[in-house]
Amino acid sequence: MPHHPAPLHLAGDHDVAAWRKRRVLLLNATYEPLTALSARRAVVLLICAKADAVHDDPQAPVLHSAGATVAIPSVIRLRTYVRVPYRARVPMTRAALMHRDRYRCGYCGGKAETIDHVIPRSRGGEHSWENCVASCAPCNHRKADKMLTELGWTLRHPLVSPKGPHWRLLSTTADLDPTWLQYLGEGAA
Repeated sequence: MPHHPAPLHLAGDHDVAAWRKRRVLLLNATYEPLTALSARRAVVLLICAKADAVHDDPQAPVLHSAGATVAIPSVIRLRTYVRVPYRARVPMTRAALMHRDRYRCGYCGGKAETIDHVIPRSRGGEHSWENCVASCAPCNHRKADKMLTELGWTLRHPLVSPKGPHWRLLSTTADLDPTWLQYLGEGAA
């Protein structure tokens, strides 16, 4: 009969809803970032000895059971290597686009709040890395469905599709724990 660990309970004044929303960075055995998973899944991997904590978070909740105490870490690493299938193109999501453009407007450099299609969709523009840019609301409103040449505007940076394994994670995660940045490579911050 398989052994099931005793139920774990939160210690102290930690909010259960916040604990359920908490994300933990999962690294492969080679320290390559794989994904951000729920704190619950991370704890299961730790208890089943499939992963080890790499970075503890002193402000994180601590879970207690009759025979174990587990502090929820911010980063864990698998004990065995998991082969990741190669994917040629990183999916474009709002989170990944904002990370690529560093939350700055591609037109004026202000704080980006929205996404704009450089060639408007109403004029045949595609929803792609090469045609979308982070934008502040005033620039997005002023541009509307016009072309950049009609306004005399230029882009601050070329629009390119990001490359690298960490971009898969960035395409699914809007909020990054600062301790994750050392594992996400250049361009993550």
